[in-house]
Amino acid sequence: MTPTRELAFQLAEQFKALGSCLHLRCEVVVGGMDMLNQAKGLMNRPHVVIATPGRIKVLLEEDPDIPQVFSRTKFLVLDEADRVLDAGFEEELRVVFQCLPKNRQTLLFSATMTSDLQTLLELSANKAFFYEAYEGFKTVETLKQQYIFIPKNVKDVYLVHILSKMEDMGVRSAIIFVSTCRSCHLLSLLLEELEQEAAALHSFKSQSSRLSALHRFKSGQATILLATDVASRGLDIPTVDLVINYYIPRYPRDYVHRVGRTARAGRGGLAVSFVTQNDVDLVHEIEAVIGKQLEEFECKEKDVLSDITRVYKARRVATMKSMDDGFEEKAKERKKQKLKTLAEKGLLKKKNKKRKRSVN
Repeated sequence: MTPTRELAFQLAEQFKALGSCLHLRCEVVVGGMDMLNQAKGLMNRPHVVIATPGRIKVLLEEDPDIPQVFSRTKFLVLDEADRVLDAGFEEELRVVFQCLPKNRQTLLFSATMTSDLQTLLELSANKAFFYEAYEGFKTVETLKQQYIFIPKNVKDVYLVHILSKMEDMGVRSAIIFVSTCRSCHLLSLLLEELEQEAAALHSFKSQSSRLSALHRFKSGQATILLATDVASRGLDIPTVDLVINYYIPRYPRDYVHRVGRTARAGRGGLAVSFVTQNDVDLVHEIEAVIGKQLEEFECKEKDVLSDITRVYKARRVATMKSMDDGFEEKAKERKKQKLKTLAEKGLLKKKNKKRKRSVN
């Protein structure tokens, strides 16, 4: 079980070669795909099911034949356990666990040790085997980590400048991490207007669009991938030489996962973070956790700003296109639905209570 559709498909892709050698059948059960076909696939009793908690919960509740499929499960694997065990998946996991036999073996995999995992370890006493190859949040030595301290309103200009220098820097492909789907969409329209070939990956896109974007990036058709944190885990693409943090993540662990998309398996890589005056404290937190200071990325301001008029014009066009294609309406509807889901799970009330306590 994995927290996102992207990770589920990554796992399924990796499993193909092994499964064919061992004659094992695998079924992928995630949102964004036809539930009827997924239910039929499960009824064929596959050897391995790779699923996201939300979709498997829906199938278990709506099809009375599905729970029986999992009654003889031998192994339950929670990949990215630090995220799956988050409070947001509590309801889904409860439904899934009720359908699994108690004598199964449960395996949890995580690149980061969180308080939830530590609590689970303590509660298990001596009943669980625990293997830890973990030394805190670490980034590899082959990764060069740098920053650019810039005003917020010229981020686009600096981004376009760095992307234009990719070939000179020896960069084959780059991932740009943003904080929201809206930013991802706007940047993709901006780069499109500037005739930059880029693929966009965010949760507003359909599953087929996401897979298409990943394929374009992996195959080299697009050398730039714009993404929210849906791409910060599970992606292993050897040609990624550059990671750009267009926005600084809130938590140091998210920074570690993001920059970990480059400099993998002993290879070198570069991570550049755009830092505004509001991000200084976040950067200091990151530096304290990873145990090193970010170096300054050298670029001549005069060269960067020489293209400011063209980039600003493209930004205005991108903003108008975003309004015309109905993205803003989709964003409002998505936010409304998210709040409704949180309220139904009781998580919205918990957040409000926490805020009240902090005020008091």
